[in-house]
This record gives sequence, structure tokens and C-alpha cells, in this order.
Amino acid sequence: MTNQEFISKTQELNNLLFAFALRLTRSRQDAEDLMQETAIKAYKYRHNFAEGTNFKSWISTIMRNTFINHYRKAKTRRHLNHRADEVTENIEVKNIVANSGEQNLRMQEMKRMLNSIGELYSVPFLLFYKGFEYQEIAEKLNIPIGTVKSRIFSARVKMKQLIGDRRAA
Repeated sequence: MTNQEFISKTQELNNLLFAFALRLTRSRQDAEDLMQETAIKAYKYRHNFAEGTNFKSWISTIMRNTFINHYRKAKTRRHLNHRADEVTENIEVKNIVANSGEQNLRMQEMKRMLNSIGELYSVPFLLFYKGFEYQEIAEKLNIPIGTVKSRIFSARVKMKQLIGDRRAA
């Protein structure tokens, strides 16, 4: 089927297809979207249309299947996703008082652990924690980048051990 033949056959059925789309979607805007998507799919797969068969049935089947696929997608998404404001209303507590006590305690505990692992490891770790990149830390401390990576890794290992020891106690 040539492009011209496809366009002329599609235009002949335009009103009929729109009525079918409107019956499926029950919305003018959704029907227009379905028409457009059907036309795109039909054009894309026009080489699959067998000459001598019913073009109207072929393109109507494409429209029906497209509608069913969208319906199924929308149905599963409705169950999986909730509107964002519904979720935040459930989480949000209106009478929250700002309290940084817990955060301050955790930071004090982290500083104590960093002091216990030694300055050799704590300085590169703190710089990395503050957002510096390995190369920047290496330049700042005037040491090779491999040493920076090694010291940050060792600091993590030592701090994990300290955390594990504290939980066990």
C-alpha cells in the first residue's frame, strides 16, 4: 500500500473511526488522542495490511487494541500510584516543633568516633563527608589520590567496627 492510498482510505473512514473512538473513550479529547495514535500505528504497520482484505476492520482492530492497552495500563497505574498530595497529607503532621537534639547527639557521637580513629584517617574522611572529591582532597592534603581513597575506606571500616562495638555493649 502506498502512502497516498493509505491516506485516502484513512480519510474516507475518518468520521466512522472517530465515532468508534468516541464510543470507546466517552470523551472527545480522549477520542481525538486515540484517533491520532491509531493513525500513527496503522501508518507504521501499513506494510502488514494484506491487499484485498477489509481496511476498515483492520484499522478498527488497531484502534480497539490500542484502547484496551491504554485502559489496562491506566487501571494498573491507578492502583499502584496515589496522588502526591494524598500521601503527603497522611505523612505530614501539622504541629511539628523543630528539634535538632537527636541530630546533635549523633554528630557528637560521630565526632568522638572520628577522634578515636586518629587524624590520619579522620581528616580525609571528613573532607569527603563534606563533599570534596578525591582529587581535591589529595591536592589539599598533598598526598596521592590512592592514599586518599585508602584512608577513607579504612576510616569507614574502623567506624563500622566502632558502631558495631557500641551496639553490642
